[in-house]
Amino acid sequence: MSASYKKLFKLLIDREMKIKDLAEKAGVSQATLAKMKKDGASVSSDVLVKICTALNCTMDDIMEIVVSEK
Repeated sequence: MSASYKKLFKLLIDREMKIKDLAEKAGVSQATLAKMKKDGASVSSDVLVKICTALNCTMDDIMEIVVSEK
């Protein structure tokens, strides 16, 4: 299983918000957000909570779990 953050980056586009803006508002580094742009990257739940708080959304709005077939 891995996490996909495609929903997060679509939400940013819909809100006309840049990664830099989210990083400042959420108090997370741009490097962390860049890492999240690669599907499957691990980030702490603290980071996810900060992002959700900054965007006034839920974790379901910014991520989904992808089950990989083996």
